[in-house]
Amino acid sequence: MAPFKRHAYDAEFKLKAVGHAVEYGNRAAAREFNINESMVRKWRKQEDDLRQVKKTKQSFRGNKARWPLLEDKLEQWVVEQRAASRSVSTVTIRMKATALAQDMTIDAFRGGPSWCFRFMKIRNLSIRTRTTVSQQLPKDYQEKLVTFRAYCKKKITEKKIRPEHITNMDEVPLTFDIPVNRTVEKTETSTVSVRTTGNEKSSFTVVLACQANGQKLPPMIIFKRKTLPKENFPAGVVIKASPKGWMDEEKMSEWLREIYVKRPGGFFHTAPSLLIYDSMRAHITDAVKKQVKQTNSELAVIPGGLTKELQPLDIGVNRAFKARLRAAWEQWMTEGETHVHQDGDTAPGDLRHYLPMDRGCLG
Repeated sequence: MAPFKRHAYDAEFKLKAVGHAVEYGNRAAAREFNINESMVRKWRKQEDDLRQVKKTKQSFRGNKARWPLLEDKLEQWVVEQRAASRSVSTVTIRMKATALAQDMTIDAFRGGPSWCFRFMKIRNLSIRTRTTVSQQLPKDYQEKLVTFRAYCKKKITEKKIRPEHITNMDEVPLTFDIPVNRTVEKTETSTVSVRTTGNEKSSFTVVLACQANGQKLPPMIIFKRKTLPKENFPAGVVIKASPKGWMDEEKMSEWLREIYVKRPGGFFHTAPSLLIYDSMRAHITDAVKKQVKQTNSELAVIPGGLTKELQPLDIGVNRAFKARLRAAWEQWMTEGETHVHQDGDTAPGDLRHYLPMDRGCLG
């Protein structure tokens, strides 16, 4: 007896057979499409599912959801969050699923990472990147790149500036709930938008600096508040408060005095130095320029619009810093340590552990 050959039919074919069966009957559909009548009956039961999948899908393989009602509610929650342009991560999905399981008295539910990714696959969800319009470089950016690099090289050569005296500084704006550019979203969605929190009380700024030999300078944290938080902060982190939570002329002066001057070999201003940062207004006031000059330092201001090309911290550090900080935050959220102080702020961890600089970060 010749072996029986199985045929695979896609969802589009099955729906045609179902439509014919609805109008003329199961047997007529089986004769029309040259299939077994039992297959027609089976496909009619699956009609709702067949209409929700791709036309080319051929089978429903894999285990069925153990908690379909919970996952229905969870999928609806994800859709509602994305409709409001809120970011949704796998961590928040697991947290919401756990809360739903408690409300529905499902004791066996664990909501681990593997369950989350199975849920996303079944519900046609994936991790997407926010769609944005990239910033265009200035038309004369090539000329500005050459000019800036030539200026730095000239100063380093003329002053015989050593790598440990070449410093780059930059500010990183952050919020305590760390908004992200990636979110779980329906796979077929063409535009992915993410709304920021708008919670001004939870914003702060981290000022990072590194030297050409890979040495990290202590980070400065500027909280958006009038007074310093009453917390025991880790050593090696300089804490400041500002009503705007951002770098201004006063905080820039404090950074120069409390961090830049106190760097290794910088206190007595004996060695010539080079300080590199962007053209933010607080960086280039006359008072700040005079203070930099008093430290026996040359100032190299990166032209506007070219930080992503010339700012060493932008190119090799800030992104990794944010990624490590977010990983720590997600672990903190997963473990349930979400205590928030009465003033809306939380105490930061030791930010030095999230700095990825090792060596040669300006080289």
